Amino acid sequence: MNIAELTSLLHLASPALPIGAFSYSQGLEAAIDAGLVAHADDAAHWIASGLANVLAPGELPFIAHQLERWRTHDARALIEANEEFVASRESAELRRETAQMGWSLRQLCAQLEWGDAARRETLERITPIAQPTAFAFAAFAHDAAVDATLAAYAFSWVENQVAAALKAVPLGQVAGQRIVVALRPAIESAVARALATPPGSLNTFAPQLGILSARHESQYSRLFRS
Repeated sequence: MNIAELTSLLHLASPALPIGAFSYSQGLEAAIDAGLVAHADDAAHWIASGLANVLAPGELPFIAHQLERWRTHDARALIEANEEFVASRESAELRRETAQMGWSLRQLCAQLEWGDAARRETLERITPIAQPTAFAFAAFAHDAAVDATLAAYAFSWVENQVAAALKAVPLGQVAGQRIVVALRPAIESAVARALATPPGSLNTFAPQLGILSARHESQYSRLFRS
């Protein structure tokens, strides 16, 4: 990996990227409210399960396939796959989450003029746009390799989950870093699994997450939007 590719992916994975990731817990806050996550070990298990059972079979291979579709600029396939991904979100707030973050990242891509004009025009046509579709566009615009792109996305997701756990469980900083370090091999495994997943085998089946997310929409007290 060259320095330009590395710094581009560090930028895309950074919590400072202005797309609002910090305001979402993706079901973790609801799991805490339900008593499923009460301490560091619970948080580690929850995050590891999400990486292995949600990201690895679903979002990560989706990004890999969207990255290839951006490479060939297959606009129809991009739009259809994006629609299927949005429809796969189990609750209203999870759909709003991916649409809001996708819209914010798309705005950033346009304002910074990432990629070529033709692909930016296609990006603008995809509405609502899922965040992984926009992330794949940004990675393609920076000539990032697919495996590195998936690793950056997965690490960003893990880091955001840990940040949510620090606030809501709550955890100490060292406990949070232990989770991040422990999940490094799991990120590598998730990327390998995603790269071996063909388009017709994506799986987003996570009923417990869907139920908790739906409950979170009416949860009495909330720090996060999901």
